[in-house]
Amino acid sequence: MKRWKPRRANRQTLLATFRWPDVRRFNLATETVDFWAKTAPHRIALVEPNGRTATYGALSQLSAKWAAALHSIGVVSGERVGILLPQSLDAALAHLAVYRLGAIAVPLSSVLGGDAVSYRLVHSGARFLLASAEAAEANDKDIPGEIQVVTLDTIWKLVEKVEPLFQAFALNPDHPALIMYTSGTTGKPKGAVLPHRALIGHLPAFVMYSNYPSYPAIYWSPADWAWIAGLMDVLLPALYYGFTVIGYRAKRFDPEEALWLMDRFNVTHAFLFPTALKLLRQLGDTRKFNFKLRSVYSGGEPLGEELQVWSQENFGVPVNEIYGQTEANLLVGNSYRVYPIRPGSMGLPFPGHQVVLLREDGGFAAVGELGEIALKTPDPVAFVGYWTDSHATEAKFRGPYLLTGDLAVSDEDGYLWFKGRKDDLIKSAGYRISPAEVEDVLLGHPAVALAGVVGLPDPERGERVAAFVKLRSGYVASPGLAEDLKSAVRSKLGNHAYPRDVYFIEEFPLTATGKIQRFKLRLLAQQEERGGGTWRESGR
Repeated sequence: MKRWKPRRANRQTLLATFRWPDVRRFNLATETVDFWAKTAPHRIALVEPNGRTATYGALSQLSAKWAAALHSIGVVSGERVGILLPQSLDAALAHLAVYRLGAIAVPLSSVLGGDAVSYRLVHSGARFLLASAEAAEANDKDIPGEIQVVTLDTIWKLVEKVEPLFQAFALNPDHPALIMYTSGTTGKPKGAVLPHRALIGHLPAFVMYSNYPSYPAIYWSPADWAWIAGLMDVLLPALYYGFTVIGYRAKRFDPEEALWLMDRFNVTHAFLFPTALKLLRQLGDTRKFNFKLRSVYSGGEPLGEELQVWSQENFGVPVNEIYGQTEANLLVGNSYRVYPIRPGSMGLPFPGHQVVLLREDGGFAAVGELGEIALKTPDPVAFVGYWTDSHATEAKFRGPYLLTGDLAVSDEDGYLWFKGRKDDLIKSAGYRISPAEVEDVLLGHPAVALAGVVGLPDPERGERVAAFVKLRSGYVASPGLAEDLKSAVRSKLGNHAYPRDVYFIEEFPLTATGKIQRFKLRLLAQQEERGGGTWRESGR
């Protein structure tokens, strides 16, 4: 029952001995649930809090029946199939069935509006949409008429009439498995095409940030399976190694419910994005829970030193921060049992990935010099291109290097320190200021629950630093508090980096994956300057 994994050793030995497996046949369905259905069919694969569970044997059998049902209505290899389902047994079956047929899954989050769902379906050329009755009804007016909507009631009725289809149509590792759409922060969302082999590229990081997990292991995350983090950082690698996954995600993250769920289901490994950790921190001491956590990992935004300290105190293990993006995920991160965490750092490149920092002139950045994070390809974790957009695909590369658009510096030991998106870096009076560094200082203040930092146009400086702050319960916005926050940044980072403006807001604009939408913060500031704001500002 062995599965391929990086050996457990010190980092030097690990890097010297690491080899990618020679894989010539690979399908996401057969290499996950089918493997364990043959070797350990009674293991629990998926659990829903409502009591519905599935063993690996049952998940394999049911997904083969779902595949037969989809094939009976016309889904064939290469067909794009939208999946608009929340974390659940149904969502897992939908993915596995699509992979089994060699079709291409187009995951869609339930938080997307009708226009966003329609755009992704039309752009991908999908002819089928698997959805709950509720989601189908909510998006009925926006879904084009040529797309066949298959509700859960329909698919389960079809399942009763068919024989299981175990034959996997897509055995070539480079066969497309997914079209995952980017957030569209710099224009229309782009569809990143990921092949079946992409899971292989995720496995070294999964093993290491999970602190070399062993059976039994129970995984859970509030990250939606429609996004790369939920699907490829949690669900599919956990199924590859024969572990148990809790299939549940609330429509809105509830920190108290999250603590209850991790305690109730004895979760051993949790992926909690930084915004979730910040909301959990607002609850105070969580050590009254009897957590069984063996690893906590986090990504999507910088974790920061203060949040790392709080998390370790409350969960009993250091947080392994990880880094990646849809086009090339899990490139860099931490594994505290292999090498020490340096609080505030992204960590080190995971084995198998050649990660470099490139200057604007194309050269390699020196130690301490700012550069763009880039991945040398070919690499099994890298996407194969943007769907029907060759120009955007070409722009994503500089020679063999896949460009991430994120900036970082490295220290003398190779640890990377995130400085921000290229578009978000603040250029003020000749200085290049990282929003993440300023946010980390602000989060260290006892009054601050959440913080977001952006650059605003300034006639003298080019840009000035502006901070948006949500206060913890019991604190009141005031000019005095704004000055206190400014002083904290001055003392930690210097006079050039402190926020000239401090805005106190009640709620932050967030993406569906919990990231701060900085462009909306800039719009809020513009509204206030025009006198149209309905929220409070203090401390200019």
